[in-house]
Amino acid sequence: MSSLSEAPLAGRAAIVTGAARNIGAAIAERLAADGAAVVVNHRSGDSRDDAETVVRRISAAGGRAIAVEADVGDERAVAAMVATAREALGEVELLVNNAAASVTADRPWDELTVAEWDHVLRANATAGFILARALLPCLADHGGSIVNVSSIRVRTGKPGNLHYTASKAAQIGFTRALARELGSLGVRVNALLVGAIHTPDEVRYGAQEEIDARVLGLQALQRRGMPADVAGVVSFLCGDDAGFITGQSLIVDGGWVLQ
Repeated sequence: MSSLSEAPLAGRAAIVTGAARNIGAAIAERLAADGAAVVVNHRSGDSRDDAETVVRRISAAGGRAIAVEADVGDERAVAAMVATAREALGEVELLVNNAAASVTADRPWDELTVAEWDHVLRANATAGFILARALLPCLADHGGSIVNVSSIRVRTGKPGNLHYTASKAAQIGFTRALARELGSLGVRVNALLVGAIHTPDEVRYGAQEEIDARVLGLQALQRRGMPADVAGVVSFLCGDDAGFITGQSLIVDGGWVLQ
């Protein structure tokens, strides 16, 4: 096994939003295992213990990480997080916009309030803009990579979750346009359309056996997707092996949506 100094992301620093649990935690741990120093972002005090647990796992494996509380839809909070990251870990050239609101929401679209719509769009779409702008000085000086974690619901739709699906579609347009904007700086911007990934939170959808059967009936691959499956693709897009890939949306769903 190679040392962290020889790892593909050695010498780089990353911010992973919504990294206290599930897919975000797996991404943070994979980037750290591949050599990056990682900010494990979490939104509030309710998720602090989970975020600090992720940091401890990274540290125990020989990596570097800090937990930083910040609402990524709040410009001041993001600016403070970026300042903390730069002071503790160095210039940040990797950004993974993973945080998301209302993933499992189930409400008729005409019962959603404008306030609910605005909250989800700000958390899931506007936050990526706020973070990219806050990191622009680092990105301009060092190049780097932004990965936006979207959803295959952009392709499939889902009744009862219009605000979430719309926000994830916005991330795809944001990815393509920002890739054009930042290409001259050597900054790459890509997105993932993620399918049904097995996490403890999916029990909100019903009995585990029923969820598994329903998902496997839609996928080409007959196993459940795991957070590590997403994390590996994120690490690839952050690294030099993906150095000529930008503005793209990669589908990570076990063959649910086949282009």
